[in-house]
Amino acid sequence: MRTSFFLTCTTTIFLLTGFLYVAPLLILAVIGILTSLMVVLLAVVFVPYFTQLMSTDHRPPVVGPVSNQLLHFQGLYDYMTLIAKKYPTYRFITPTHSRVYTADPANIEYILKTNFANYTKGEYNIGIMRDLFGNGIFAVDGVKWRHQRKLASFQFSTKVLQEFSTVSFKSNAAKLAKKISLLAAAEETMDLQDLLMRSTLDSMFKVGFGFDLDTLSGSNEASNRFMEAFDESNGLVYWRFVDLLWKVKRYLNIGSEAALKEKIKIIDNFVYELIRNKREHMKNEERDKEDILSRFLMESENDPENMNDEYLRDISLSFVIAGKDTSANTLTWFFYMLCKHPWIQEKVVDEVKMAIEADNHTSIDEFGVKFTELALDKMHYLHAALSETLRLYPAVPLVCSLFKDSTTIQLNGKCAEKDDVLPDGFKIKKGDGVGYMAYPMGRMTYIWGEDAEEFRPERWIKNGVFQPQSPFKLIAFQAGPRICLGKEFAYRQMKILAAFLVYFFKFKLVDESKEATYQTMFTLHMDKGLHLYAFPRL
Repeated sequence: MRTSFFLTCTTTIFLLTGFLYVAPLLILAVIGILTSLMVVLLAVVFVPYFTQLMSTDHRPPVVGPVSNQLLHFQGLYDYMTLIAKKYPTYRFITPTHSRVYTADPANIEYILKTNFANYTKGEYNIGIMRDLFGNGIFAVDGVKWRHQRKLASFQFSTKVLQEFSTVSFKSNAAKLAKKISLLAAAEETMDLQDLLMRSTLDSMFKVGFGFDLDTLSGSNEASNRFMEAFDESNGLVYWRFVDLLWKVKRYLNIGSEAALKEKIKIIDNFVYELIRNKREHMKNEERDKEDILSRFLMESENDPENMNDEYLRDISLSFVIAGKDTSANTLTWFFYMLCKHPWIQEKVVDEVKMAIEADNHTSIDEFGVKFTELALDKMHYLHAALSETLRLYPAVPLVCSLFKDSTTIQLNGKCAEKDDVLPDGFKIKKGDGVGYMAYPMGRMTYIWGEDAEEFRPERWIKNGVFQPQSPFKLIAFQAGPRICLGKEFAYRQMKILAAFLVYFFKFKLVDESKEATYQTMFTLHMDKGLHLYAFPRL
């Protein structure tokens, strides 16, 4: 036993000594491998950057490697604005391509209209958006896009849908006003952004699916789960743009990808159940064809193989996604600016009072009855104030670049199919990603004048009448063949909601010294919400 113990001790000491001898060599080897990998990575990033930096072929100015965008991700739109003040058109360098960004209206008109055919989404992997957007109009190109565009364009032009949407917008605006009235009476603070998100989702769901989601009341558990899944899935999909391992995580079903999968499952179950119920309802009841889904279901009878439930889910949900966040975010920034400029808030109120012809005894429900099309058309200053908000705080702040052979894909960006030359003379190469910058554009003095960064609705008014600007200057709704079909619907919804709220309440920020900031997302979401007080006007 003593011999065995001695041998064991001797062996252990020998192994430990050997390890202590080998360990430094192993550590040095690991350090060497990691150093080599780092050198290769830096070379991949910076060699193309320095190569392009020395280029003399009249390409857009190089402002850095694409990794600069990741470094400035939290304040990305302001970072891009600073560069655009010096270079209206510029580019970041990736290992294989350039990402070109422009704030030049002439370039944007050329890309979105004049040479529209050369700047497409392309036939490439658009998997980043597909899990949530499916084959909806925002995530497809070519034949599918043209079919949906034609179908949606016809539906949006019908008087029945316009009237139905107006009734839905006024009904939900009244519900929101009543909820705020209770909070104002109790002298409670509120997060108006959250309330607007709920209200616009309810409105768009009613218009899109003919269903009262009623997230504003918070009493429907299924609706609450849908809204939570809806909002979180948007953030999780956007995170894919900076998560290089998202495909691995999706394959392994771990982390953010596992969470996204669960959220999309909740969305799909909810929407597919609505489609089934709507189809059964239309079999047994009169086909009123008021909401978008009902109208698409009628169309699907002519092509049931292609316009199946999955297709109906994608196209209907796309319009809800487009209308909910964009309108709510714009209204959030609108009320923030009214609080920062109280004299403008009062000018909006005076116009609404004159247009509606209501008195101090008018109730919320009576206000909705008096809110006619004629009254809506008289609200030129309100329209201007909303346009001024969209100029400085566009719902989609940055339309980013795309590459055919890359997994880095951004919503609504463009890819050059062939070599080209922009109106400003800069050369674009085949495969370059091309994007325009709505948020920086609103702050450019070479577009809007020396007061570009001031909130001044009067810039849109001439002789008391709203004067629209070129859609290639105010690019919030895109322009050209892909201009937003719901532009007039969005203005209608925002004007109705804004008119209801400013007429009955005066708003004041909880912390007037605090400057609002944004979250870097698909849409310009205000970070930490809009916390304010509402005081009854009557």
